[in-house]
Amino acid sequence: MDARSTSIPHLPRAGRWSIILATFGVLGFLGCRQPQPIGQRPAARRYTYTPRPYPVDERGFSPVDKALAKAYALEDKVVDDAEGSLGPYVMKVISAYPTDGSYPYHCGWDPREYDIYNGVTQDQWFKGMVVAKAYPDGSRVSYCCGFTFEVFVRAMKLRNVQKGLDPDDFNGMTFHDLFNLLQIWFIEGPGDSEQRGIVSYGLGRAVTDLEEARPGDFLSYSTRPDGGHSVVFVDWIRDARKTITGLRYFSSNLNGSAGVGYGRNLFSDMNDGTGILRDTIRIGRVGAIKQYRPFQRAEIPQRNAYAPTQPQRILYLPAPKPGETPPR
Repeated sequence: MDARSTSIPHLPRAGRWSIILATFGVLGFLGCRQPQPIGQRPAARRYTYTPRPYPVDERGFSPVDKALAKAYALEDKVVDDAEGSLGPYVMKVISAYPTDGSYPYHCGWDPREYDIYNGVTQDQWFKGMVVAKAYPDGSRVSYCCGFTFEVFVRAMKLRNVQKGLDPDDFNGMTFHDLFNLLQIWFIEGPGDSEQRGIVSYGLGRAVTDLEEARPGDFLSYSTRPDGGHSVVFVDWIRDARKTITGLRYFSSNLNGSAGVGYGRNLFSDMNDGTGILRDTIRIGRVGAIKQYRPFQRAEIPQRNAYAPTQPQRILYLPAPKPGETPPR
């Protein structure tokens, strides 16, 4: 959780309400894994958005930060599961997100936006730097793999805080380790997935038996028609014979909630050829802290799809109170 947007005391009041954006080169964009026909893709926002204050309170907390404040303050303890996995913390984190459409979906295809936006609803900090950038207009938009990465980072930090550990201790990972995991998470190379990133950095294991999946696991899949999704697993959908026919999940969704919320999808072999391709499912589970394993950087693909640029802007302050005249 981050409260860095509360104030910037060395700037004049009017300056604190400004926003500075810098444009960087971008090398690749595969993270939006719900391709659509060109005519149906969301309109480009990059040069057309209207800057406005982030919806934060007087502490600089977003609605999600506010909902998780007691958990970070140790006043609301998360109960570990029998395995000691990250799952219960993941489920705690997703419970904090509004599902009323106020956290909408946005994935830019033209122009591509990795230089200013990594699909997260607010900047995600690690080791004093931003590892994933929120859209700079304060709209809290997200897309699927960015959103699940945000949930992963928040849940890891929450568990560390509740265990009395450094929030940024992810099995000894450096900033660049986590940024590389982000790119593996976003499937920037062959064989990549959330599962691969979790296993490569010694954080957990692959779940290969569908019956062993648990709420809070991270899951991705491809679909027919061509597409894909990155989600937090919630439960399987079963028929009258208890056969798994699909899944329920939480993610940033193009349809349904039109943003952050719950969704469902069926397997193509149970739905007249349309839906999830069963053999593309990849499930990763972050395990107990005591079960972390050493990792070897030389054995992990180093993705260079884009650069870890920092957001060059002044963070927004809360909107003016009723009756207060905003600075000009």
